Amino acid sequence: MKNKLDSFTVDNKNSDRLDIFLTKRYSEYSRCYFQELIEKEHVLLNGTPTKKREVPALGDQINISFKKRPGPDLTPQSIPLDIIYEDAHLIAVNKPAHMVVHPAPGNWSNTFVNALLGHCALPKTSEFRPGIVHRLDKETSGMLIAAKSEITHQKLTELFAERKIRKEYIAIAIGKVPSLKIDLPMRRCPIHRKKMVIAEEEGKEAITEVELLGYNGTLSKVHLKPTTGRTHQLRVHLKHLGNPILGDKLYGKNSINDRFGASRHYLHAKKISFIHPITGEMLELEAPLPKDMEEIFLCGF
Repeated sequence: MKNKLDSFTVDNKNSDRLDIFLTKRYSEYSRCYFQELIEKEHVLLNGTPTKKREVPALGDQINISFKKRPGPDLTPQSIPLDIIYEDAHLIAVNKPAHMVVHPAPGNWSNTFVNALLGHCALPKTSEFRPGIVHRLDKETSGMLIAAKSEITHQKLTELFAERKIRKEYIAIAIGKVPSLKIDLPMRRCPIHRKKMVIAEEEGKEAITEVELLGYNGTLSKVHLKPTTGRTHQLRVHLKHLGNPILGDKLYGKNSINDRFGASRHYLHAKKISFIHPITGEMLELEAPLPKDMEEIFLCGF
């Protein structure tokens, strides 16, 4: 995308804030992109820098200086990987917390994909996510698998879709968590688009088995087995119980997060089990609980 300028006059009655208004007019660009332009004063309303929440009115003049954004860097990088399993068809890695899975705005390099490309060849299954069949949030540590061929990628994707790949997690949660099965549908929050919410009528099926492994008087160590794989499912389900994951900035309790100096949400993908799509071998792969989660749990005693 080349840098370009555009100017126009608002010719219809409008009730949308500026960033939403521009996203609707220029559908090829994201709302985040326009928020960035507005913040950097590349959008003028009647000749003056403005705010994203400003609502353009009929007759207002808008000037936009479109700026070229950096593209994803899929350059192989020499980043150490904690490899749990690898063969000619797939690789399973214990991802550290704070590592982004694939290049995206704000994290164009030093990602899991860059590290994988520095280790082995990956199929061109996606422009930005070669070989990737599932993901973990940036702050979540633990088991990730990636395909090393197109046929393996296709078959692993099918296994995920058919719920034939089982994942198990360990979380450190606030308070004493009950052992139970949660069956509460979820959907994206219509107001805060980064958040997911419980929505029993309009949501998609979301099921999690919860087992209390230990309680130290303040924090619980919890074993989580999701049947479904909704975005933020485990974090939302534990919040619904009143026991959010420690360190969770989106769904948690900031006062308690601050009290423990939590550097991330303490969620770890401990185990992944599936039948190898090429060899037919049953794989049960585990990643040890990271030290920060062990230590934060001991802090409560």
